[in-house]
Amino acid sequence: MFDIFWRAIAIGVGATVLMDVWAFFLHKAFGQPRPNWGPVGRWVWHLGDKVFHDDIGNAAPYVHEKALGWAFHYFVGIVYGIVLVVLAGAGWLASPTFLPAFILAIVTVGAGWFLLAPGMGAGWAASKRPNPMQIRALNLVSHTVFALGLWVTALLIR
Repeated sequence: MFDIFWRAIAIGVGATVLMDVWAFFLHKAFGQPRPNWGPVGRWVWHLGDKVFHDDIGNAAPYVHEKALGWAFHYFVGIVYGIVLVVLAGAGWLASPTFLPAFILAIVTVGAGWFLLAPGMGAGWAASKRPNPMQIRALNLVSHTVFALGLWVTALLIR
């Protein structure tokens, strides 16, 4: 059981690393802005007081918000890795397939669209941003890359 838990954590970390490599590629190849985890850290810092902000930029800053945002990003990836192993079962670890990882990764887009984005003031599914469809498409692609990371990491450590 202990081995399964650590493998699930490794799967979540591996998938999150691949997602970050993808973001770095998009930045270098296409000039996409690099992820800024500072506002996410600020949002996490204020969760005890308020979940939904009109604009997270107006919330009181936290000195370590960027580090907290990065830590939260990896924490969420780890939680998703654990959820995948719990839902797919220990047998999936012995013979990982892409479909369960893909389904989970696409479902988790909802957390960003319906909790994080409105929580930070971007509206449901980034509806208050000037380019919501582009953001949504990039979210779906990034989570597909995350799914690939879940699956490939599981294959590498089986």
